Amino acid sequence: MAASKPDVTQLGKQVGIPESPEKAELERVPNPHTDTDYVARFAAPEFTSLCPVTGQPDFAHLVIDYVPGKWLLESKSLKLYLASFRNHGAFHEDCTVAIGKRIAALIKPKYLRIGGYWYPRGGIPIDVFWQTGAAPADVWLPDQGVAPYRGRG
Repeated sequence: MAASKPDVTQLGKQVGIPESPEKAELERVPNPHTDTDYVARFAAPEFTSLCPVTGQPDFAHLVIDYVPGKWLLESKSLKLYLASFRNHGAFHEDCTVAIGKRIAALIKPKYLRIGGYWYPRGGIPIDVFWQTGAAPADVWLPDQGVAPYRGRG
């Protein structure tokens, strides 16, 4: 019996960057291991958005860890969603928390955390963290691997 294809509209197709995060379509696929708790990680070291006051670009290294339930986050849709922030004006805290909440609402993970490690503006790096609750006790949750600011590279 052939495996069923995931119900996604962007994977395997040429798709442009959405105009805004609101217009971006995040997609999910079934988790083939619902009987096992494990951590999946996405790292986006070149995330960009715009300062809502000055219009200048802001840069961050985002790390998203989650313990899937019934659904996995489809990675191409995540890439396009994150890219849609390039022309979006929002503060660091808003971007980080909004991304975490949107993903959590879509895939309903057992646990999700996002770390937004923002590069300095005016000499001050801003790091923003959000999570849905406590991680399941039986999963290994590694450090996010982003050093405290010392050139961030």
